[in-house]
Amino acid sequence: MVAEQAKADILCIEDEADMIDLIRWILERQGYTVRGALGGKEGLRQMREKRPDLVLLDIMMPEMDGWEVYREMKASPDLQGIPVIVVTAKAQSIDKVLGLHIAKVDDYITKPFGPHELVQAVEKVLGSARTP
Repeated sequence: MVAEQAKADILCIEDEADMIDLIRWILERQGYTVRGALGGKEGLRQMREKRPDLVLLDIMMPEMDGWEVYREMKASPDLQGIPVIVVTAKAQSIDKVLGLHIAKVDDYITKPFGPHELVQAVEKVLGSARTP
């Protein structure tokens, strides 16, 4: 019997371990592999060690915020092609406009979010990333 292969490898960069656990719980039930990184520096380290198919990125983190992580990703030839979904408590419309239209992230989800909303965003971004 052949084991079912995971749909995609997702790296969740977040400063709250409970949020990583929640995201992992939701997405692993859909067949995804989810790795967690506590903070931006750890997230970049993990990305360089093993390139994920998708990054879920919190914006408001101490030490190195999500926009700094995003800028470093876009400046690195090895990381710049990885799709990014921002998952943040910054719910004001200007933040979403900045994220989607100025920074060009692939999607933007505000906390609190429902499981369906998260899965739908992941499937949409991964589907468009695989389509030529």
